[in-house]
Amino acid sequence: MVPFAGWSLPLHYGQGHLQSHLHTRRHCSLFDVSHMLQTLVYGRDRIRFMESLVVGDIAELKPGQGTLTLLTNEKGGITDDLIVTNTSENHLYVVSNAACADKDLAILRDRAAQLQATGSDVHLEVSDNALLALQGSPSMARVLQAGLSDDLAKLSFMNSITTTVFGVPGCRVTRCGYTGEDGVEISVPAGRAVELAEQLLGVPDVWLAGLAARDSLRLEAGLCLYGNDIDETVTPAEAGLMWTLGKRRRAAMDFPGAAVIMAQVKEKPRRRPAAMAWAGADQPPLTSPYPHIPGTVTSGCPSPCLGKNIAMGYVEAAHSRAGTELTVEVRKKQHPAVITKMPFVPTQYYMAK
Repeated sequence: MVPFAGWSLPLHYGQGHLQSHLHTRRHCSLFDVSHMLQTLVYGRDRIRFMESLVVGDIAELKPGQGTLTLLTNEKGGITDDLIVTNTSENHLYVVSNAACADKDLAILRDRAAQLQATGSDVHLEVSDNALLALQGSPSMARVLQAGLSDDLAKLSFMNSITTTVFGVPGCRVTRCGYTGEDGVEISVPAGRAVELAEQLLGVPDVWLAGLAARDSLRLEAGLCLYGNDIDETVTPAEAGLMWTLGKRRRAAMDFPGAAVIMAQVKEKPRRRPAAMAWAGADQPPLTSPYPHIPGTVTSGCPSPCLGKNIAMGYVEAAHSRAGTELTVEVRKKQHPAVITKMPFVPTQYYMAK
């Protein structure tokens, strides 16, 4: 167990990190991610409220559809990355990083108060649900379908339903995750979370997994970790996350930091995100002590699937092309590395036919 954002969380269980990681890729694993902030946004002005804070096109989301979006500041920096779902029950469901929970909630509440003062209809509710992530191809769908009356084959990546899961009513099942595998996150009433977890763990294919596997799985999938790969000193343009900005939002430039971000797009960022790989047993730092400057490693680990070291970071734009050779320094030792494409391991996100 390790401390994380005010919580005590499992680093790994009895199987160890390597076996847990590989089991998730080959079968499926259950992660308790209840430390993440879950917020519900109600009111007829909920879309306008959310779009005043994030870069995404929330208005275009269909009922039950979600998107990864970015909370930005007036300098264009990324305050947090979060998932916003337009539920079929006439509210928005927002999942934020635990390390940013206090900061995010303060921003949400302040903005809601500002809009309420001008007569807008918006109010927030912090959910006390637990959050369980069942991740892994191909076992996840088979395991979960056994406890659902809904047809999971109709639920595409980044879509969400409210349903009964293994006899527990009122669960929100969202087809997403942080591993690159086909998976779901299940928001479940806290009083029945253990019951649901035990039902899932009753299937031999399902193992418990902790933070260590979660971090190496997301890195192989090329997914950013807030606080390492992105933070308030990095803009969406620099982080390679401009795909999160909808066409309408780019044209309107009505989100925090829009002028800075769109100017960077026009001028081209001087630094770019880069994926790096190299052989050897030495591990790059999981939390870089260095600022985000050209040539900085921001996340790294030995890849259990690839059998080599992998890392994400930032390099000068002129040196960011795949195939570029460079030197990576790990604990005062230098290693020859090469810029490669992300994701390191192909993702398995499910799209309904």
